[in-house]
Amino acid sequence: MTSEKSIGILLMLGAIGVLVPYTILTATFNYPDILRQDPGMILAQFHQGGNTLIFTWLAFATMGSPLLIAYIMLGRKLETKLPFVRWITTIGVISTIVQMIGLLRWVFVVPVLAREYVGATNEATQQSLITAFTLIHQFAGVLMGEHLGQLFTVVWTIGMSYALRKIGIIPAWIAWLGFIASGIYITAQAELLATIIPGFPAWEAAGFLGSSLWLIWLVLVGIQLCKPNTSQKFI
Repeated sequence: MTSEKSIGILLMLGAIGVLVPYTILTATFNYPDILRQDPGMILAQFHQGGNTLIFTWLAFATMGSPLLIAYIMLGRKLETKLPFVRWITTIGVISTIVQMIGLLRWVFVVPVLAREYVGATNEATQQSLITAFTLIHQFAGVLMGEHLGQLFTVVWTIGMSYALRKIGIIPAWIAWLGFIASGIYITAQAELLATIIPGFPAWEAAGFLGSSLWLIWLVLVGIQLCKPNTSQKFI
């Protein structure tokens, strides 16, 4: 198996690895809409989900890890022809790591808060747990996972779309799909600002639409890298 085909397979596995637990969470936990709901309701509903929900979040945080390997391998293949790819690769790796950290709060932090919230015997204790959850959610979720993670993913996608198109690995329409997905995805940042600036205008569908198009783009790039004549274009 060529290294190009290995990269392509890893990209497709990573995309599928993200999509499957995401879909399960959408059906069982009303994700991502639940993220902007009342914190007390989130904690109570999370506790009801039990260990199954915790392991679903663990899968969501880790099953996209093939992307991390693919980013590094693809970067090494491209940086000899296009030196700017080196820092694009670094941004891509950081995006994956901060998103994984953000998601893992649902595995190692939120279960403790949810258990204590449901078992609290007075309102003051519940309120302190809500405050703790809100701080963790804003820092690990909104700041790291959503803001930095999504922003750096957009930069990596734009850079790689340009690089892969320039050396002829992908056709123009796939490159443009990467640009369009990135453009939509970046508008989802407005929703993050709305968490601290009430009433800030935001397009609620941007995150879902942008991420969905991005996953499709990943799969299409993976397919292109698996084609028999791809390795010749890296020479």
